[in-house]
Amino acid sequence: MNLRLLIDKLRLSLLKRTGKAQKGGRCYAAWAAKGHIKEPLVSFVVQSHDKSLQVCSFLPQLRAFPNSEIIVIDDGSILEHTQRLAAALTGANEFLVRANDLYENITYDKCLRFCNGRYVALLQDDDKIPGTEWAERAVSLFEQHPDMVILGGCDGRRVRFCMKEQGEKSYTSEEMSHGDFCFVMSVNRAPMWINRELYHQHLHHIDYRFAPFQSDDYELCMRAWTLGLKVGWYKLHFESLSVGGMRLYNNAFTKEMTKRNSLLLYDLYADKEEEIMKRVEEANKEMNI
Repeated sequence: MNLRLLIDKLRLSLLKRTGKAQKGGRCYAAWAAKGHIKEPLVSFVVQSHDKSLQVCSFLPQLRAFPNSEIIVIDDGSILEHTQRLAAALTGANEFLVRANDLYENITYDKCLRFCNGRYVALLQDDDKIPGTEWAERAVSLFEQHPDMVILGGCDGRRVRFCMKEQGEKSYTSEEMSHGDFCFVMSVNRAPMWINRELYHQHLHHIDYRFAPFQSDDYELCMRAWTLGLKVGWYKLHFESLSVGGMRLYNNAFTKEMTKRNSLLLYDLYADKEEEIMKRVEEANKEMNI
């Protein structure tokens, strides 16, 4: 056995025998006073890539929304950021998930199973959070549209699959959102809201084939339409505190993943493009949008 481990084992055994291992003030009343919420209305899940200062700056705005929890995903690449986030997330409904540079696809997927909110807001480290009205509006839209599994507040996109001159499979996307709310083919993160119950019943996961990142948000939206669910967009567009850590540190990597995952998205959905668009148009028609 490792010598340090052996010494620690003996120390703990001694503490147990002497009764000195007990920590003062620990009882049910003290635990209950922390105010942990078992079933929050909203879970805010924030992806942080070495941008802890920015995340800490908007934590007060997230805390202002009642009946919610906050989960921050730290990419774990620089200890300074992990320590700052750990020190800032002090509430009973605030959690820090440290991952070893696994990126958005895997970490968002895992946290969608970890969180307990009825509705989940997937956020980024450069978002400038404008109070609570944006979240109240999202909850209201989900209540109005019980078959809507995803709601985006960034870009609402129409994806068009195409072949490049060299015969390479790819896609382009164009803005299709309008008004204050409409149904769209797909949305970009962030924010991307999720109806967690519908997600677990029908979508189950973010497709790991797109890991570590890029185009998996489009795939999730198109998969939702093929399963008879809806994807909405509402007018929000967060201002940016600064360039997001994900894009700041991964320009070359992003180009590589864009090329790789464009081909994958094409193979999965090129033959479903028109049918998905038909469902989008019918959904908007039903709502006179």
